[in-house]
Amino acid sequence: MNSNVIETTDIAKNYVMGTEVIHALRSVTIQIARGEYVAFMGPSGSGKSTLMNIVGCLDTPTKGQYILNGQDVSRMSDNELAEVRNKEIGFVFQSFNLLPRASALDNVALPLIYAGLNKRDRNERALESLRSVGLADRASHRPNELSGGQRQRVAIARALVNNPSVLLADEPTGALDSKTSHEIMDLFEALYSKGNTIIMVTHEEDIARYAHRIVRLRDGLVESDEVNKDITTHAVVGH
Repeated sequence: MNSNVIETTDIAKNYVMGTEVIHALRSVTIQIARGEYVAFMGPSGSGKSTLMNIVGCLDTPTKGQYILNGQDVSRMSDNELAEVRNKEIGFVFQSFNLLPRASALDNVALPLIYAGLNKRDRNERALESLRSVGLADRASHRPNELSGGQRQRVAIARALVNNPSVLLADEPTGALDSKTSHEIMDLFEALYSKGNTIIMVTHEEDIARYAHRIVRLRDGLVESDEVNKDITTHAVVGH
């Protein structure tokens, strides 16, 4: 069995703006194995967000091939992509993207509605997911009754509830203070130690240092792809 969950081969992405063609990605070839913890880094305009959108099946490459968990997703229609996305990818965003009027439990259970589970099973799994991020006791709270860090934990629980192949975190600490940021990064480390594949997009060096491998992008190309030798970790973790 192929141990790579993500394989991109020479992917490029162009956007046409009026008469100008923007080369957001020029040629990116990367492999990410199951159970890896990788950060995509780079300055604004480096292509890291475009790469994340393609890896997360939110967009397709202009050219090249992208294999996700054994499936070629590079030429799929929007509907096919949406289906793959719901099954394979758990998203964590900087702005949490929670429904303000729904409880933490209902927010976490949301992806399971699309997956077709009945309410009892949904709530059971959502509670289990909240437990895994240390928030089972806040299940009935709405987002405005939670701190920023707790809201991000709810978002992480929602991303995990479908047991996705990949957890994709886009600037996951961007809206948090530094103490809360480090608590959230410790949680990611704990999830990684349980075998989750994590890809994080960040422009912050101190946050990238939590990842075990750092892929740096510049001008739509991979500038470097290295194992992180100085991992920041506060938790005691065995992988």
